[in-house]
Amino acid sequence: MRSATAIKMGMLRMIRCRALRYVPVLCAVMVLAGCSGGRSFHGALQCAPYARAQTGVDLHGNAAGWWWQAAGRYARAHQPSSGAILVFKATSRMPYGHVSVVRRVLSNDTILVDQANWAPGSIDNGVLVKDISFAHDWSLVRVWWSPGGVMGLRPNPTYGFIIP
Repeated sequence: MRSATAIKMGMLRMIRCRALRYVPVLCAVMVLAGCSGGRSFHGALQCAPYARAQTGVDLHGNAAGWWWQAAGRYARAHQPSSGAILVFKATSRMPYGHVSVVRRVLSNDTILVDQANWAPGSIDNGVLVKDISFAHDWSLVRVWWSPGGVMGLRPNPTYGFIIP
C-alpha cells in the first residue's frame, strides 16, 4: 500500500501535467491582452489586439482612436466588406471604443463579425451586426448579445470601416 505522501506526490504530478496542456492557450491570451499600455476594460482579453492579429493592421491604442490613426494609411468606408474593421466610437459604456472584424456581408444592413471582449472575456465569431442608422451609412448599429441569445437593444455609434 502506498503512503499518503506518495499519493499526494502522484496527484501533484498529474495536476502539473494537465496544467501544461493549457500553456499555449495562456500564452495566446497574454499576447492578446493589454490594450493601451496595459489598461484594461473588462479584463485582459481586448478587442484591439485581437483585431490587429486578425487583420495585420499597424494600428495601436484605444479602439476608438483607430479611425483617426487610419486616415491616410488605410482606406476608410461607410459600407462593409469582408475583412474590414468596424470601429465603434467611445461612449460611457465603452470608454475606449470597440473594433470588430467583418467576417461576411449578409445584406445592405446586416453583417457577421468576429470580435473579442464584446461579451467580457470571450472571443465571438460570426456575430450578427445590424445597421440601424437613418442614413444607412453604418453610423449606428445593434450587435447580437451572445450571453443572452438576443439582439442587443442599445444603439452603438460607429465611425465606419477601415479597409486593411
